[in-house]
Amino acid sequence: MSATFVVKKISASATYPVRSQVLRPGRPVSECYFHGDDEEESFHLGVFKNETIIGVASFIKNSSPFFDPEFQYQLRGMAVVPEFKGMGKGALLLKEGESMITKKNTDPFLWFNARMSAVEFYKKHGYQTFGNKFDVPGVCEHILMFRHLIS
Repeated sequence: MSATFVVKKISASATYPVRSQVLRPGRPVSECYFHGDDEEESFHLGVFKNETIIGVASFIKNSSPFFDPEFQYQLRGMAVVPEFKGMGKGALLLKEGESMITKKNTDPFLWFNARMSAVEFYKKHGYQTFGNKFDVPGVCEHILMFRHLIS
């Protein structure tokens, strides 16, 4: 029997184990809570293999001072467990999140701070970099990325 992969809405706290394993290994789980996780307009997605969560992404209604669109969401904490990386599961999460944001507004805009190791993944999905790379202390180098979801 082959595995079934499904993307579902989940709670913020359901993202923490995957965030911890992938984005903050060896660090306290408390570092996996992100500002905005519990805001009413935030939503969180998980991709499941059968009943096991293998990837997560959070979409926080938050504006960047670098961009003009009135309706902005920020992608936070996107992570896929190592044994499923490179199999399209991150793309499933990203596309479902984009679809949900697009249904909320006629001029949807998504931005985020991407790890340098993920820049090519996001470029393949139509995102552009903005500005210079910067260090997130104790994590790694990042760069700001963005995309108007409807052009």
